[in-house]
Amino acid sequence: MIDIAYAEWLELGFRWLHLIAGIAWIGSSFYFMFLDYSLQPDENLPAGVKGASWNVHGGGFYFMQKYTVAPEKMPDVLHWFKWEAYFTWISGFSLIIIIYYWGAETFLIDKEIMDLTQWQAIGMSVGSFILSWIVYDRFCKAPVGKNDIALSIVVFLLILLAAYGFTHVYSGRGAFVHVGAVVGTIMVANVFLVIIPNQRIVVKALIEGEEPAAHLGAEGKQRSTHNNYLTLPVLLMMISSHFPMIFSNKHSWLVVGLVIIVGGIIRDYFNAKNQGKDGKRLMWQWPAAAIFMAILIVFISYNEEVKVAEDDQMGSTDVLAIIQTHCVSCHAAKPSDNDIGNAPGGVRLETLADIKKYRSKIMKQSVLTKAMPLGNKSGMTEKERKGVGDWIKRGMP
Repeated sequence: MIDIAYAEWLELGFRWLHLIAGIAWIGSSFYFMFLDYSLQPDENLPAGVKGASWNVHGGGFYFMQKYTVAPEKMPDVLHWFKWEAYFTWISGFSLIIIIYYWGAETFLIDKEIMDLTQWQAIGMSVGSFILSWIVYDRFCKAPVGKNDIALSIVVFLLILLAAYGFTHVYSGRGAFVHVGAVVGTIMVANVFLVIIPNQRIVVKALIEGEEPAAHLGAEGKQRSTHNNYLTLPVLLMMISSHFPMIFSNKHSWLVVGLVIIVGGIIRDYFNAKNQGKDGKRLMWQWPAAAIFMAILIVFISYNEEVKVAEDDQMGSTDVLAIIQTHCVSCHAAKPSDNDIGNAPGGVRLETLADIKKYRSKIMKQSVLTKAMPLGNKSGMTEKERKGVGDWIKRGMP
């Protein structure tokens, strides 16, 4: 087991790298999608040019052109956009190793959902990344891949199926992160195995004086469009661990579906706007997104009513014993849990005064959403959760 202090520095370093690379990748992806949609035809453009777009930024004017397939001659300097995507995945997978593989029994496994060993959980995780790409890629290359709407529905259902599977195998926290990681893996594989290889074939053809195949660019555009529409849902899934009401729902795999729908609708608005669309084409997205978001909020809202029979009501001594049994291994000055270096969020629950101070957090994390204890390693029962919640509701007598 790696030293906790070093593990925290590793997590911080890779998390920072993940943010930097992700911002760079998303920024370039959004810009090039905007550029592609903003292209305007012009009879004065050179032969083979699909369209052009004028841009202004930082006090300068830029004239961008896109060729239908490729220019007649290979340019002297060609800028590639790939390392942003690669480092986003490398840093993200490193975080999964540091947090969810090394700390599998705490962050990934919930024995109430499925009694897995650490290596079983890791093996299923790695296998899911590989399998998800193979299945997705096969559908893209199948006849259904020629119909954008049909393929979009298939991809949506595949992600929903993955979400259903993960929520019946891993802890709620681990399941949601894995859905985001699976989609992120597909997105990066699109770059690594389709977009960049196709571009290399086109460049090679130009160098050899041959005419590149038009379908190579079309394939790259299709995968790039998928990446564009999946970006916003993935971002929410990757930060879901900070919001237990998202992943603690009994049917949280449906939450994934709603998140994808909302994120996809929002992206469609901006893509349509970048194409210069107006009127009815831009009138439905925000109202539709608001409706689905309202459904999502209602769906994941927890019931704050905690009912306990009078004979089962607990006193301060009972609650203190429960918290010390199930929470203090992490929430202490010196946590005894091997996967925890410092009390999460700086919350210590070693005394009755601590418990009263953080009562709202305890209510949300352990009673209403059941996100804590992590993976329910200590086996906190439903009776104990309700007893603590009722004690807080009664004013902590």
